[in-house]
Amino acid sequence: MTNQRRLFLSVAVNSTGSAGRSFAWPGTDWGRFSDWEHYLRSARLAHEGVFDIVFVSDHPALQRDNTSRPLHSFDPTVLFAAIAAAVADIGFLLTASSTYNSPYNLARRLATLDHISGGRVIWNVVSSFNPDIAANFGSAPLPPRAERYRRADEFLEVVKRLWLSWDPPTGEPPAGPLWDDGTARPIDHRGEFFTVAGPLNVPIGPQGHPVISQAGASDAGVDLAAKHADIVYASLLHKQAAFDYKARLRERAVAHGRDPDEIRLMPGITAIVGATREEAYRKHEALHGHTGEDGLIADFLKRTALFDISAESIDPDRPLDPRLFSYTEDQRRPVGFVRSFAELAAAEPITPRQLVRRVEGGHRLAIGTPKEVADTILEWWSEGAVDGYNIHIPVLPDGIAEFNREVIPLLQDAGAFPRAYDGSTIRERLGLRDPRAAA
Repeated sequence: MTNQRRLFLSVAVNSTGSAGRSFAWPGTDWGRFSDWEHYLRSARLAHEGVFDIVFVSDHPALQRDNTSRPLHSFDPTVLFAAIAAAVADIGFLLTASSTYNSPYNLARRLATLDHISGGRVIWNVVSSFNPDIAANFGSAPLPPRAERYRRADEFLEVVKRLWLSWDPPTGEPPAGPLWDDGTARPIDHRGEFFTVAGPLNVPIGPQGHPVISQAGASDAGVDLAAKHADIVYASLLHKQAAFDYKARLRERAVAHGRDPDEIRLMPGITAIVGATREEAYRKHEALHGHTGEDGLIADFLKRTALFDISAESIDPDRPLDPRLFSYTEDQRRPVGFVRSFAELAAAEPITPRQLVRRVEGGHRLAIGTPKEVADTILEWWSEGAVDGYNIHIPVLPDGIAEFNREVIPLLQDAGAFPRAYDGSTIRERLGLRDPRAAA
């Protein structure tokens, strides 16, 4: 790795795209969300663009909204095992719940995939917030947020110890036992949620252990990310909010004895590209099934149900009151998206009409010509607010090809993004320390 700071990019390859109506985009097959070749094509296009990572979120329950594409379907671990055999270099960021898995089994599956892929696995840790998921794993209700985060913390501690518990065999076969408690070390963990003896029956992998990512926004989430995560995804809609979030993350990392420079902040950003800004605006509207800006505003007002806001109480051309986006640290629904809207509305006077051209799907929107999109991506990164982005593509897979063709070269010409892959593992590519050095 060069010491020169550079932009890191991942691309989300969920379902048919980030746009709710991406399934109905002209020239596409609406059922491609259940065709594994669709995901393979997306990953190959991401590789052509030299993206660092392909990202799949997960939600092991069929969504209740049956008017939009199902955002989650295939199991990410199984999906990426197939893709890793067909696509080189690129990292695989897959989501798995710490609430609805057991540490030993998940550690084993991810370690296996890390070996198969040559050290390209990233585990995105979620604690799961939807009662519909809980209902698929037994009769117990969804645990309270505080309990889920305590469990996640202990889960991560156990998994990381398991990943480093059995040294890989090297050299000539030993004359005596092939391993002992010095090379295959029991972890003998006994905690609030788990009792795990160890060691893992998969040796330490090519990058020490998989990279860890998390998207904490509540106080407990930020603390968990600062303690364990190498990559932090977050919903950040205003530049100062990004600086403030990064400062919170760094402060908590230091408190946990970590080097904060070892954490990569990569919020989500949605990219909509057109030959002109007006063309990009028309595409934006069409992605929502509308032919004008008023349709985007109507969609936003419909989605304000997330914030318990009455659509009738909002003037599309009057600045939003940040108090409309109220949240509590212990609310059931995710804190991050609600908090990001509150931060944006508090930082500047912004109307719903302006907001719909700044935010898409809960993430910052980069919309316009290729140069305008590239400039939007580069602005926060060049000023040090973020280390990179998780790019959300409205329509997959062709939107990745468009981004590769129109935007990636501009990022490369700016000296921000590489033209070829470097490093043999995703940990090396991200400039992260081998965990064996600190073990």
